Amino acid sequence: MENKKNEKTSDRAYYLFAIRIIGDFSVSIAVPVVVAVLIGQYIDEKYGYKPLFTIIGFALSAIISAKIVYNKAKLYGDEYQKMVSSDKNKK
Repeated sequence: MENKKNEKTSDRAYYLFAIRIIGDFSVSIAVPVVVAVLIGQYIDEKYGYKPLFTIIGFALSAIISAKIVYNKAKLYGDEYQKMVSSDKNKK
């Protein structure tokens, strides 16, 4: 019975980890895109360059988001490996 309780705690930790990754990646992708597009639209409206700066802002934010997600994926991969190795040590 105690083994099942430890298993459920471990499963819960993995689920919480997955939810944290989803939330973190979502924010890392959405925030730069939204901010860059809004700034691009503002500049386009102010200087009459529709849609030049909006497209440039989107492209730059996509590159920035990709770099952020890549770095975070490496960190989360390391953290996941630590979780797996600690679970193996418990058994």
